[in-house]
Amino acid sequence: MAEIEGAGRRSGPTLRDVAKRAQVSVATASRALASDYPVAEPTRAKVLQAVEELNYVVTSRTPRRAAPTGTIAMVVSDVVSPLRSLVATGVAEAAQDYGRLSAIYITGRELRREEEVFARLEETEDVEAVILVGGVEQTDEYEQRMASHARALHARGSQLVLCGRPPLAPGVPALVVEYDNRGGAYAATSHLLSMGHRRVLTLTGPERSTTTIGRVEGYRQALQDFGTALDPALVIPGTADRSGAYQGCLRALGDNLEFTAIFAHNDVMASGALAALREKGLSVPEDISLVGYDNIPVAQELSPPLTTVYMPHEELGKAAVRLAVERPAPGSGRERQLLGTHIVIRSSVRPLSSGS
Repeated sequence: MAEIEGAGRRSGPTLRDVAKRAQVSVATASRALASDYPVAEPTRAKVLQAVEELNYVVTSRTPRRAAPTGTIAMVVSDVVSPLRSLVATGVAEAAQDYGRLSAIYITGRELRREEEVFARLEETEDVEAVILVGGVEQTDEYEQRMASHARALHARGSQLVLCGRPPLAPGVPALVVEYDNRGGAYAATSHLLSMGHRRVLTLTGPERSTTTIGRVEGYRQALQDFGTALDPALVIPGTADRSGAYQGCLRALGDNLEFTAIFAHNDVMASGALAALREKGLSVPEDISLVGYDNIPVAQELSPPLTTVYMPHEELGKAAVRLAVERPAPGSGRERQLLGTHIVIRSSVRPLSSGS
């Protein structure tokens, strides 16, 4: 797997420049230059005029390769996260199994950099699929931007696969593989409730993140099913990392919130909560029970080993490649795959007696 940081663009005008000059989308410009896509003649004329004015070199391509053998490109914010590195491993292994090359583009969580990556990939002939990994804040602007990228890639015979993200609007040519955030959070919270805990603090990521939304929904549903009222003060958002959970846990303790258990939205956050509890002289699970999410390797190395939710990291990457290569037909029911999760019981949770 090749690791590519940044997104340099080729010299000379690009298809994006042509689209801007013709005042059309990149997808429309690509269709206008392809022989097998219907485009209104006035639109095609504007695109061809822009091509001539910019001296853009039109390379030959086959929009829908019958036997694709190109590169599988993975776009991700970072590979420092154990979760993302494991997904990347799955992508690389599956790509090799299918006889494809794989490449990773790291955006550093910068929208500008992500857009540069897409601009490059939409200009590259041998990119068979682009796998975009990780949760996102799902806004109208995001939906429109991703729809444009999906159509531009599709027009060039490539395929967008969203990995760990919800689907786009109907009709947008993007495939989806995700895991059950809601179900995993429901299992984690239900485990704590079944052990007698009723005051469960949850440390979340950014409130508008699709990952956070799914996990908070599972948390809320478990409380409801166990007949336990939701206390909004026990839902503490922050950054989805060790520091965010550490600060959130200290804030909860400083505010004298009453809780006997913590559900952290990932294992790295759980480690931050554990550090905060110990700093205040509290033990896990003797004083506070603790559950994480993801089951990354660090979960079983913590002291005590962490009860957490298993997520199929590598399988997520492999499933994304399978979808990209096999390209299920619209309406087949296989355009979106949801991978299951389950809870892994270790020693960071103890039963709560009625007198505790």
